Amino acid sequence: MDDLSVAQLSAESKTKMIEKLYFTKPLRLLFAALICLSSGVAGAQSSAPTMKAVVVHEYGGPKVLKYEDVPRPEPKENQILVRVMAAGVNPVDGMIRSGMFAKYEKDVFPMIPGADIAGVVEKAGSKITKFKAGDPVYAYVSLKNGGGYAEYAVATESEASQKPKLLTYVEAAAVPVVALTAWQALIDTAKLSAGQTVLIHGGSGGVGSFAIQIAKAHGAKVIATASTANQDLLKQLGADVAIDYTKTKFEARSYGVVKKGGFIVTIVGRIDQAELEKHGIRGASLSVKPDSGELAEIGKLIDENKIRVIVSQTLPLFDAIKAQEQVATGHTRGKIVLKIADEPK
Repeated sequence: MDDLSVAQLSAESKTKMIEKLYFTKPLRLLFAALICLSSGVAGAQSSAPTMKAVVVHEYGGPKVLKYEDVPRPEPKENQILVRVMAAGVNPVDGMIRSGMFAKYEKDVFPMIPGADIAGVVEKAGSKITKFKAGDPVYAYVSLKNGGGYAEYAVATESEASQKPKLLTYVEAAAVPVVALTAWQALIDTAKLSAGQTVLIHGGSGGVGSFAIQIAKAHGAKVIATASTANQDLLKQLGADVAIDYTKTKFEARSYGVVKKGGFIVTIVGRIDQAELEKHGIRGASLSVKPDSGELAEIGKLIDENKIRVIVSQTLPLFDAIKAQEQVATGHTRGKIVLKIADEPK
């Protein structure tokens, strides 16, 4: 009997026929077992805790950022679960979302963006020794384990540090990625020492604002560039010489202005080896990485009032599209932060 003939039977006749064809006793038991198993899984899924998050399901413009309910992560034995109070927004977030690094990534969707978080430890894995539930932390988290645009995120001990006491959670969320970028460029890569002179492009931005202050804290003389509107900010951050790049085309002459034997670090592209050799200088391209020890050092400088954090705008989590659109302009003073929850009492 074909499918059309079955469809024409009465409901009662079809039931009897299907039972006769398929429901031998062993199959009845198997079918019942599958139903029970399926019901058990569905029940487990429905009872699993969820959270609000911004999720990317495909590469594209800011509109691919979706605010939705997703399963809450569960920390592994070497991770902490953080109840996120705030998440920093960085230019690289938009680059990742657009697919700029797609050839290096596999099986990334669905993806929660954001590497900067500040919050409170909700739960600690069995191998965690530095943190306990209730600790205030900030971290540079890995997207592989779920990013920071969410109510909860996981981090390892190598990614997280105690939150600076002087900072709110919103301010703390503005720190990790940009501060570590500045630190690793100046201290780890260029080996900055007291008495040296540093030229910092984009001194009013996220990385630049930290680079000025980290350099000054290490005894360097700082020359920094920014637009006309941000000249006063450069001085407030500690720059010894402030240059208006709208009036002095300084960026194009970076290789030429560095003293012979000097060092250039770029975070926006590949270093030009031919230019280095031409001017008798050294250089490197930087790719920042999480480092809890360096994050702790930065936190000390913040609590010693040697570094101030600039947050130009705070937006709710569901406004992640607006936040990324603003950051993409390249004219954000300091950082934009997504506020996810109220400060703990």
